[in-house]
Amino acid sequence: MKAIGYIDSLPISEERALFAFDTPEPAPGPRDLKVAVKAIAVNPVDTKVRMRRAGTAAEPVILGWDAAGIVEAVGAEVTLFKPGDKVFYAGAINRPGTNAPFHLVDERIVGHMPASLGFAEAAALPLTAITAWEALFDRLRLTRDSAGTLLIIGAAGGVGSLAVQFARQLTGLTVVGTASRPESREWLEKLGAHAVIDHTRPLSEELARAGFEGADHVFSLTGTDTHWPEIVKALKPQGQVALIDDPDLIDVRLLKQKSASLHWEFMFARPLFGTPDMIAQHDLLDEVARLVDAGQVKTTLGANYGPITAENLKRAHAALESGRAIGKIVLEGW
Repeated sequence: MKAIGYIDSLPISEERALFAFDTPEPAPGPRDLKVAVKAIAVNPVDTKVRMRRAGTAAEPVILGWDAAGIVEAVGAEVTLFKPGDKVFYAGAINRPGTNAPFHLVDERIVGHMPASLGFAEAAALPLTAITAWEALFDRLRLTRDSAGTLLIIGAAGGVGSLAVQFARQLTGLTVVGTASRPESREWLEKLGAHAVIDHTRPLSEELARAGFEGADHVFSLTGTDTHWPEIVKALKPQGQVALIDDPDLIDVRLLKQKSASLHWEFMFARPLFGTPDMIAQHDLLDEVARLVDAGQVKTTLGANYGPITAENLKRAHAALESGRAIGKIVLEGW
């Protein structure tokens, strides 16, 4: 099969930053699905991993952690799926990626694709859905009875777009998103944010201007080190902070006076370490599919860049690196 990968960490403008190459079709292990990939989405992790390669390997590495497709074959111990099933998933960071016509993935981190969506719309969801769901419900332990204010920093991206919807549909929280551009504000309002504030201004002042005395929970998706003093200032006593980015050093001691807690979400942790509850990702993706089919959650597809080619993937990486993408970038078909 002809996959897309890279060898050296190069600027995305370089011809060999991503390129097509021939590689054997993979054979499934005991709990693996062999999936015929129909659509993929590109995430910030794709660009970060691409630029973290030390040295030169002999073989190209295949990136990609979002896919929607059809089960082609199953391993001997698979019980959750059968050939012909439509699936969506985010894969594992320690295995070859989804930028290939056929891909192997452990069934315990795969969901049945929403029946109401096509492959492109479904591919936009898994990684960001898992990240948002785990952060809100596994890390912050929010429930339907949770009340108060949730501040989501950088809410117009892929993770934020789903966190806004999950919090609106599945909790009693007032959801405040941050955005700095008119089109981002409009996107968040359509997704159901109760209020939108500007993260280029002091967050505590913006919250007060919008009529809020602070935030009970903060979910920081980007620029955590830049916003950290204001996050602490805006946080209510005994509040919670969750983050997903890789900030420079932050002074967590600032949380002590407020008896506040800090939670880090990394959606690859379960598959990376093979945790006993790894199947929770299968369960949550099936629940997300149910919410989508019930009309309670919308796909966060922002742009479809066309067929899965090296050139289109490079365009997608460049768009993400610009920091101006709204929603998810998807590629569909080979």
